[in-house]
Amino acid sequence: MRESQVVEFKEVWHDEYLKWLCGFANAEGGILLIGKDDNGACVGTPEAAKLLEVLPNKIRDVLGIMADVRLRQENGKDLIEIQVAPYPSPISYKGEFHYRSGSTKQQLKGAALETFLLRKQGRHWDSVPVPYVTEKNLDRAAFKQFKLAAQNSGRMDATILKDSPRRILDNLNLVEDGLLRRAAVLLFHEKPERFVPGSYVKIGFFKNDADLVYQDEVHGNLFEQARQTLDLLLTKYMKAYIRYEGLTRIERYLFPPEALRELILNALVHRDYGSGAPIQIRVYEDQLWIANDGLLPAGWTVEHLLTSHASKPHNPLIAGAFFRTGQIESWGRGIEKVRRACAENNTDFPVFRFEPTGLMVIFKAKMPTTLTSQENAPNTTQETTQETTQETTQEKILRLLRQAPGMTRRELAARTGLSDGGVKYHLALLTRRGLIRHVGPTKKGQWQVLPRGDTANREEMP
Repeated sequence: MRESQVVEFKEVWHDEYLKWLCGFANAEGGILLIGKDDNGACVGTPEAAKLLEVLPNKIRDVLGIMADVRLRQENGKDLIEIQVAPYPSPISYKGEFHYRSGSTKQQLKGAALETFLLRKQGRHWDSVPVPYVTEKNLDRAAFKQFKLAAQNSGRMDATILKDSPRRILDNLNLVEDGLLRRAAVLLFHEKPERFVPGSYVKIGFFKNDADLVYQDEVHGNLFEQARQTLDLLLTKYMKAYIRYEGLTRIERYLFPPEALRELILNALVHRDYGSGAPIQIRVYEDQLWIANDGLLPAGWTVEHLLTSHASKPHNPLIAGAFFRTGQIESWGRGIEKVRRACAENNTDFPVFRFEPTGLMVIFKAKMPTTLTSQENAPNTTQETTQETTQETTQEKILRLLRQAPGMTRRELAARTGLSDGGVKYHLALLTRRGLIRHVGPTKKGQWQVLPRGDTANREEMP
């Protein structure tokens, strides 16, 4: 027998080891063996007879549980084995809640304690009702976007387009005793941070760990956060390398967009919103890090997460809504989709690292090499490292607006290859920096490129 998640060795008994028994009872159960050192060497315990008599009552009186206390012998020495079963209700040690995780014992506090207590009641964090928020406080535009996405996904039929917000909330199980649940606020409120602190995404571009170049924060409901986060990464933070096959121009990002999409959705759906910390994405020249507060499901390891597994969402109500829109699967296949996207993009599969604060995902890029065509060889491919940056994107938008001031956002998206959100972001940025302005009515007006936006002043571009 070796130390593990369910086995702990102690040389002699101390009453504080009741905390370890508490941790076993709150997790998967386990065995505390008295009379062995940390290396598993048998040292025995001279108090075996006394402990055999005293411990069952002490465990019952302090923890309120029953434990199986046995006398064992090994190499002629007495050992005491204390076996604790997992308990369906939370067990406390003098008002403290302890939990066995891996080979360590942790005292649960704050958001982790709330999540633990809810799970013992058969509930999840996102199912808790929120007072002082009503259906009238929710964003009608968010419901409209949800209905269109759900109908287009094929997971809800076209009749959803006629459903009222109340019917949608009821169908998604987001109402309890007349109160909206936390998931409803995160999914459909325009400013969920008013009720759930830290429920946003923070993105930064770094030259190194200490040198932040620029950053953004993405706010709004979770559907909007998913869309805007990916848009920002693709239009502002990441390089796209260009190659030509004949006359066809093909862009390839260092990190496959489909893999990033899956990881962003995974972070938003499975994060621990009780922690109060935002999702943090750090982008470097050749790396991308996604840090997400949260806990793995009980008994899971990172290795288990990376293998085929059943879906076990941390926030089932949020996951259910994203499933209806077709953005995630209900079969736990997200990791496989990331793996496939990386293989198709010739990108290394990211490193997954579980830390005390949550899950860290680290992408490391393979920098494209420059290929030169063989002289006179037909059908060869030349690859350059032309970079798609914020500056070149904005110059393209300025050029198009000079040619056609009445161009709509949708037309700009089609001409630039950006999403509607990406175009909206760049137009707002150009407006704030005094390079363009909109003249006339919102729908029938046109854009005016100001003198500072002239190509002769390109050095003034951010």
